[in-house]
Amino acid sequence: MPVTGFDHIALPTADAERFIAFYTGLGFGTLGEDEWRAGRRLLFSLTFGDNKINVHPPGLRAAMAGRPEYIVGLTAEPGCGDVCFVWAGGIDALVALLQERDIPRVTGPVGRQGGRGNDDVGVSVYIRDPDGNLVEFISYDPDDIERYAS
Repeated sequence: MPVTGFDHIALPTADAERFIAFYTGLGFGTLGEDEWRAGRRLLFSLTFGDNKINVHPPGLRAAMAGRPEYIVGLTAEPGCGDVCFVWAGGIDALVALLQERDIPRVTGPVGRQGGRGNDDVGVSVYIRDPDGNLVEFISYDPDDIERYAS
């Protein structure tokens, strides 16, 4: 099976300060927190190992109006999830599988910064599951990166 693990997930929060304090107290790092606090980013991330959690602070949905580069879950109930899986089978094989299963793509393949490091670029394809959660598959295959992210 070409899915090899998690890349990142996203979680909404009603209180970003409490969220940061709780998770950093458990040993998580942050990525983009300073930029978020300065108003240069709409969200920040928690980091751990090779993974990250994108944190959706209050007001994110209103702040992203007219910004198509931001895609989030539809609700805070079923459908609020935003999960990324690492895909090891090549993006073209993924696209073919999605077409075979009649699963429409939200967007992709597109170059994206993944959770493997600050400068690590991958190629992503986005779909929605039956609950409306945003599901991303990311490939770090050099051929995919050269074809879609260069």
